[in-house]
Amino acid sequence: MKLHRRILFLAVAITYGTAVLAQSSPSKLLAHEQQIDDIIRNMTLEEKVAMLHGKNMFSSAGIPRLGIADMEYADGPFGIREEMEPHSWNSAHLTTDSATFFPTGSALAATWSTEWSYNYGRAMSREARLRGKDMILGPAINIQRIPTGGRTYEYLSEDPLLSGMLAVAYTKGSQDDGTAVCLKHYALNNQEDYRGFVDVHISDHAMHEIYLRPFEMAVREADAWGVMAAYNKVNGRWCSENEPLLTTILRQQWGFPGLVISDWGGVHSTVDAVTAGMNVEMPGNRFFGQALLDSVKAGKVSEDIINQRVREILRVRLTVKPIDKAVANTKPVGNDDEMLTALEVARRSIVLLKNEPIVGKHALKAAKKQPWPLLPINLTEVKRIAVIGENAVTKMALGGVGAGVKTRKEITPLEGLQAVLGGGKKITYAPGYKSFDRDSRNKRQSPQQPADATLMEEAVKVAKDADLVIFFAGDNREVETEGSDRKSITLPSGQDELAQALAKANPRLVTVIVAGGPVDISTVDAVSPALLVSWFNGSMGGLAIAEVLNGNIVPSGKLPMSWPKKLEDVPAYATGTYPQNVANNNQGDIFVDITRNRSNDRRQQLVADYAEQDLVGYRWYEAKNVAPAYPFGHGLSYATFQYSNLKVTPTLDGFDVSFTITNPSQFEAEEVAQVYVSRTASHIERPIKELKGFSRVALKRGQSKTVTIPLRRADLCHWDEAAQAWMLEPGEMTVLVGGSSAQLPVAQTTIIK
Repeated sequence: MKLHRRILFLAVAITYGTAVLAQSSPSKLLAHEQQIDDIIRNMTLEEKVAMLHGKNMFSSAGIPRLGIADMEYADGPFGIREEMEPHSWNSAHLTTDSATFFPTGSALAATWSTEWSYNYGRAMSREARLRGKDMILGPAINIQRIPTGGRTYEYLSEDPLLSGMLAVAYTKGSQDDGTAVCLKHYALNNQEDYRGFVDVHISDHAMHEIYLRPFEMAVREADAWGVMAAYNKVNGRWCSENEPLLTTILRQQWGFPGLVISDWGGVHSTVDAVTAGMNVEMPGNRFFGQALLDSVKAGKVSEDIINQRVREILRVRLTVKPIDKAVANTKPVGNDDEMLTALEVARRSIVLLKNEPIVGKHALKAAKKQPWPLLPINLTEVKRIAVIGENAVTKMALGGVGAGVKTRKEITPLEGLQAVLGGGKKITYAPGYKSFDRDSRNKRQSPQQPADATLMEEAVKVAKDADLVIFFAGDNREVETEGSDRKSITLPSGQDELAQALAKANPRLVTVIVAGGPVDISTVDAVSPALLVSWFNGSMGGLAIAEVLNGNIVPSGKLPMSWPKKLEDVPAYATGTYPQNVANNNQGDIFVDITRNRSNDRRQQLVADYAEQDLVGYRWYEAKNVAPAYPFGHGLSYATFQYSNLKVTPTLDGFDVSFTITNPSQFEAEEVAQVYVSRTASHIERPIKELKGFSRVALKRGQSKTVTIPLRRADLCHWDEAAQAWMLEPGEMTVLVGGSSAQLPVAQTTIIK
């Protein structure tokens, strides 16, 4: 880069960098410093060390004689897990520890709604409080680098701005209600295979601009009180002892004053971890128990460091009001208000990928006169509905490895259709396929099994006799699970073969994909005039999809990640950096190891080279001119929307992007307007365009609205590796606005000064 441009960038950093790096307001955690001084002064070294490791499977110790309660942690990000035995993963078998199963992360992200993300966090907090919890182990906000990731369903998006804005809202919702969040998994835990010993190699600018940005936003803009260190290494250091991550970036650059806990079994050292900034080893005391006490007495760890780690814990403990253990788990959880929040999120998350009319002899009567899509269901002509697929009756609150919810209620899609359509329609169900289950996973069988001939024959017979076929395809919680990644995105259990047979029997086929992340939809897309994604959508998900299918709710969800045509198109696969080549594949998983008291030491170090750098998701597909099956931000509606009158106006904080949206249709609907920025004249290597703002807009029939979306200067900056700072490059910028990353009908060029 030329010297005069470097000087210009530094000038921008000097004049603006402070504003970019500032907290939105002082942290609430800093309101108790004098009280904390007094507490620490009266603590013994043994009491201090006791606070720095797990007491039980989901708690760490307080100081009983000083009136400091234990810290109680709630697993996980989409519902409060049932109570466990103190030192195992076995259920405590209580009758009072049910909870609401909220839509999982990818479903929440598909709403593109900060309002409902806030409500989601607040509802989670209300249930956490009833269950006696102080900190929710969530939100889970790692970037979805690979669609096969075992926790893709937990994570939010492939885009840092979308993930960050939703994380900010979730955090505020939970902490405004009184429960701390624990942002996870910090950082770059983007795969489950070999997560316990993989070393992520990444450039500094890609790390800050893509993978750290959601964490930074939640810390700076929402004052997140907790962070969980991930299992993996980043640039050669375990996250639990990674001083650049835990001290330089998190505490110094972002000003984080709260506590860092390890992922369960994710600590590998004593001196390095506590010095780097780790506060609590979970769930045991292998490194932060007697070993830490001995290290302090031997002079290897200063007691000043111990005091600082204790201070950071006490900041959270004194900010979050403890719940008396005699009161916790005594009142019902999973109540109407929380169920309604789950329903409203689910309604807004469902993505209509495709909705085409059937013409010719197979069209319904009305559609023969005028081509008309299959959805919403024509309630006048459709009398007999065939519901095919085990996902129509499978409950998704539990399954696989990791967090689940013992929910009081979960409405399946079949139950939802029966409730919404009432007694006026004949609904016939056939399973069509046998789902991949826990027994199959334990036997290490592949989900990609051939179709069951008997079940397929039965389903085809049911389809032939129907006016409409609704096929529930996709994955379940055994296919998508923590601790391992999917080996492919092919639909399991012979579903492609079944879909072709159903379409041949009855072309009036609606396919609903139930999954947490992308699957290969090439076959079902080709034979289905209508195609939707309904995610792992929580306790009320079955009701929500039924309301969308019959037209009570107009679909408004947008894809929070690109859906590739094939796995080889995904950047991590295209660059050959995933999956890694493992010489010894019998090394287990760290999470499973700690449940069986096995060592988490690893004999081989794997490297995950993020060769695609910042070209994640849609950034890659556009740069490489590779067409996805459906692009980032895509989602149709029963309504239509028109964009016009774009105006970009400079403000003190950036730019205001104003435009008009018109709904000329007969449907009352919501649209997610998306703002992208392109900087083709930049002197910095950049993606073709990037999401920089969005807004969910409700429109009545025939209504027009003027919408204004701010573009913040902070979101227009890039990370300068030499200066180790965010910088704003002046120059030409094109603002593009529309309903998806591939449909941006209005644009305007302006100048950043």
